[in-house]
Amino acid sequence: MTSRPVRIGLQLQPQHADYATIRRAAAEAEELGVDVLFNWDHFFPLSGEPEGLHFECWTMLGAWAEATSQVEIGALVTCNSYRNPELLADMARTVDHISDGRLILGIGSGWFEKDYQEYGYEFGTAGGRLDALAVDLPRIESRWGRLNPPPTRKIPVLIGGGGEKKTLKLVARHADIWHSFGDAETVARKLGILRAHCADVGRDFADIEISGGGRATDDPSVSGGALREQGVSLFTVGIGGPKPDLAPLRQWLAWRDEQNA
Repeated sequence: MTSRPVRIGLQLQPQHADYATIRRAAAEAEELGVDVLFNWDHFFPLSGEPEGLHFECWTMLGAWAEATSQVEIGALVTCNSYRNPELLADMARTVDHISDGRLILGIGSGWFEKDYQEYGYEFGTAGGRLDALAVDLPRIESRWGRLNPPPTRKIPVLIGGGGEKKTLKLVARHADIWHSFGDAETVARKLGILRAHCADVGRDFADIEISGGGRATDDPSVSGGALREQGVSLFTVGIGGPKPDLAPLRQWLAWRDEQNA
């Protein structure tokens, strides 16, 4: 199959580190040549000390938009439940302008119950949160068309998750990038389902970039290679505090350059 060039993303987890440390790691990642710099949209750490250091997603993205100049930036992923969709559209448009067109809107339906409980959002059910995302994505797209000034470009939408009946249908309708989870066999099966959803809505499957995750310590030629054979082209590794070590990222970047040579 025809494959897009390999791109490497870094999810710089906004936990267990002060902001100066996070800022230095973001600058180092851009200097190393990472393609996309992600954070995540949570209010508490997802690992380690549950009440440890943590920072908010979109405030940080605005700062990254000013502090970087080449790398694309975004959340992996924004929780749809935490902000009114029109507001989120405006926030994304604003960061898009601050960054001179480098924002990716990564979005999902949310899952971390502690965030909801501590910040007063209704947790509901997984199905209900996905139904809300289905309603809100067209509202975001509509608001982008009404803002003055409009976004600098068609802001790429990344949808994360592998739900076969609802999430992948939303990917077919709205996403420029699908962020997948699981091994190569799982991804292959879900890509077949995504192709069917694309056919149902008249969408060209080839228009969707396929994204996958890898552990920073994985051998990219093994874990990345298997996913690459399925058409994954954006590979994102996660690294967090208290002292982010970007040495494993260098291995993924070297593998990218080999693949794209």
